[in-house]
Amino acid sequence: MARKRYPDVRSLEPGLLTRAFFDSLRKLDLRRQKENPVMLLVELGGILTTAVFLAGLAGRSGEPPLFTGLISLWLWLTVFFSNFAESLSEGRGRARAASLRRARQSITAKRLRTPESTKDIRVVSSADLRPGDLVVVGPGETIPGDGEVVKGAALVNEAAVTGESAPVIRESGGDRSAVTGGTTVIASEVIIRITAEPGKTFLDRMICMVEGAERRKTPNEVALQLFLISLTIAFLAVVCNLDPVSRFSAATAGTGIPLSATILTALFVCLAPTTIAALLPAIGIAGMDRLFRKNIVALSGRAIEAAGDVNVLLLDKTGTITLGARQASEMIPVDGQPREGLVEAAYLSSLGDETPEGKSIVEFASRIRKVPVALPEGARPIPFSASTRVSGIEHGGTLYLKGAADSIIRSVQAKGGTVPLDLEAKVTGIASAGGTPLVVCRDATILGVIHLKDILKSGIRERFHDLRRIGIRTVMITGDNHLTAATIAAEAGVDDFVAEAHPEEKLRLIRDYQAQGNMVAMTGDGTNDAPALAQADVAVAMNNGTQPAREAANIIDLDSDPTKLLDIVEIGKQILMTRGALTTFSIANDVSKYFAILPAALVGIYPTLSALNVMGLSTPFTAILSAVIFNALVIPLLIPLALKGVRFRPIPASTLFTYNLVIFGLGGIVTPFIGIKLIDMALSTVVHL
Repeated sequence: MARKRYPDVRSLEPGLLTRAFFDSLRKLDLRRQKENPVMLLVELGGILTTAVFLAGLAGRSGEPPLFTGLISLWLWLTVFFSNFAESLSEGRGRARAASLRRARQSITAKRLRTPESTKDIRVVSSADLRPGDLVVVGPGETIPGDGEVVKGAALVNEAAVTGESAPVIRESGGDRSAVTGGTTVIASEVIIRITAEPGKTFLDRMICMVEGAERRKTPNEVALQLFLISLTIAFLAVVCNLDPVSRFSAATAGTGIPLSATILTALFVCLAPTTIAALLPAIGIAGMDRLFRKNIVALSGRAIEAAGDVNVLLLDKTGTITLGARQASEMIPVDGQPREGLVEAAYLSSLGDETPEGKSIVEFASRIRKVPVALPEGARPIPFSASTRVSGIEHGGTLYLKGAADSIIRSVQAKGGTVPLDLEAKVTGIASAGGTPLVVCRDATILGVIHLKDILKSGIRERFHDLRRIGIRTVMITGDNHLTAATIAAEAGVDDFVAEAHPEEKLRLIRDYQAQGNMVAMTGDGTNDAPALAQADVAVAMNNGTQPAREAANIIDLDSDPTKLLDIVEIGKQILMTRGALTTFSIANDVSKYFAILPAALVGIYPTLSALNVMGLSTPFTAILSAVIFNALVIPLLIPLALKGVRFRPIPASTLFTYNLVIFGLGGIVTPFIGIKLIDMALSTVVHL
């Protein structure tokens, strides 16, 4: 079935641009601007130069009002472009959250006292539900809140949350019991125990995260911002000291004019790392948005960043690597028995079996021979029990059974039957291959063996190969015996496996890897995975898993596809690479701008500095103005790169460092020389300064 995705919210949609424009103007409020200290100082510089410009219009300033006015204008535009980058990134998240918010609206709920009191129903608002409340939800009704199915099974449409058009089964007593508020029951009726407070549901958390409203800065982002602030303070100190130095030098030489407030402000803005400071907030928010487009919700910005450094991935087998439901893959008759008789007996013994395994046997047999999928008239089903370990039906005086080998053997021998000589070899062969053997008999005759196989999820081997290429070690954890685990591990292509593992073993394994200095990611979907998910650096829970698993995780995969970790890692690396690339470009940019603005600013006091005018800029005023204009324009030009991210390629770190140094470092040095020169030529033609 075709995948239904959320509408792609593009960066250049008119409505999005309009909202980002007005939001950028609102962010000029100094109280909001203080979240970005570098841009706060640029805005204060814009206020100062605006005051100087107004004084110049009144004849109270010695600088040309046109020069001061243009400098002031471009300083304000520098701050505006910075706000615009962040607003555009936030706007895409808000647009995506709109459909989710519609699913969060208050609805009515049918609350019960006990699971058995289905006639004692009280209709309440979903806002009045509290953890522990029981509600009954029937066909066509919306699930009123996050919870777990405690009775029944139903087909649920989760498109409002996951974007997936194909409905899923939610049932009690397993790892598929968790349901999300806002989704709709299509068929059957279930009783749900509410597990989340109103306003604190999974849907609420999704909305907050995709909007970016509760996105906390990651450690890497905080460290980079501290570095930028330190660099900015250093340049601010240099510029402030230039004022008395220029006054002293001008007075001593008897020539030249001390640096004005406008020139000092322009000098500071061009020297400070304004480019990366302007784009830094947008990079992290855009990363979360890219995850959401892949149907992955990050409940922590730190988790995405940590994903970029993951080198060990632990995966639960059942429901994560495999489909979680064993399916019939082969029917093997014993010597002397026709295959047709085995297929018929396996089919009849499974007609009354409502388990996924029983249904798969009926389906498998039906593909071999076309038969009606219904109990024959007068047939008596024999349900599976822990004591007998068999199931089947009695029909027309004949007993058809399937079950564990030892149980079927006892049943047959009790009726005077014999055990085929080749049965043990066939049973052992299936078990050795990682499968589950079910022996089938008709009355006192053993007919053969059904091979139940835990099916791998589609494409998982190829994805594990991709993870290995980027340096991530995959480890499968399962409670199965060593033989079965080894078979599944080989078939899936994981690097290592741990068999007969308990929840405590998973937790210990993660701690051991972390103690060795590894960044560990864990994927899981069951309640028994929750402790390990809580310990892992990156915890990815399947959306179809249990509530405890989802609450312990910091990333939720709405598609319940464990191989999505590759996407999470790539986006995490993209964020780190994008920050690194733009930081390199920004610092290299500043080096080039020194050759434009320093000679122009100081040539009046130190004429020999004219030798540094390697760009051949027209006048000191056009040189300074050109540098300020370029400094502002480079921000919107880099917004698409900040939102899209640097393309991830699985290459060694040393090669990547060299690539960034050459492309963004060298590019950051060369681009200003070309850009400032072109702007200077245009200014010299249009204005006279």
